[in-house]
Amino acid sequence: MTIYTIGYEGIDIEQFFMLLKAHGIETVVDVRELPLSRKPGFSKKSLAGALNLSGLEYTHLADLGCPKQIRDRYKADADWKRYKEDFLKYLKTQNESIDELTLLASSSNCALLCFEADFNYCHRSMVADAVKQKCGAKISHIRADAVRTKISADSGLAFA
Repeated sequence: MTIYTIGYEGIDIEQFFMLLKAHGIETVVDVRELPLSRKPGFSKKSLAGALNLSGLEYTHLADLGCPKQIRDRYKADADWKRYKEDFLKYLKTQNESIDELTLLASSSNCALLCFEADFNYCHRSMVADAVKQKCGAKISHIRADAVRTKISADSGLAFA
């Protein structure tokens, strides 16, 4: 079993779907506490609708999102170490949601969704690690730069 993660920062909805298809994703598990986005297509309703039309499932697990107070503190002090400590402490209280995600990942090829492109600085990596600790799942981080590189090579366009 592999649990995937994906961030949509720096890509559009079409590129996002290309990445999902390339990795055989069946279910997108939104781990944003508030699944809203200024990027077209990435807010909960529109994303769920587009995924469903494409034959994919959408699940929102708000309890696996980072609580506002932790996000706000990180915005104020940019202290990743404290953010990580605070989120891991919170995550330890979310056993039921981790169990739900583990069960879902055992029956469907899932990708945990959040905004940040760099999984090293996103709570979704910690959520994926919690699933790994629970059931031994492998973790694979889908990188948005892979689709930009492929599109660039196929079209001759350059991406910044």
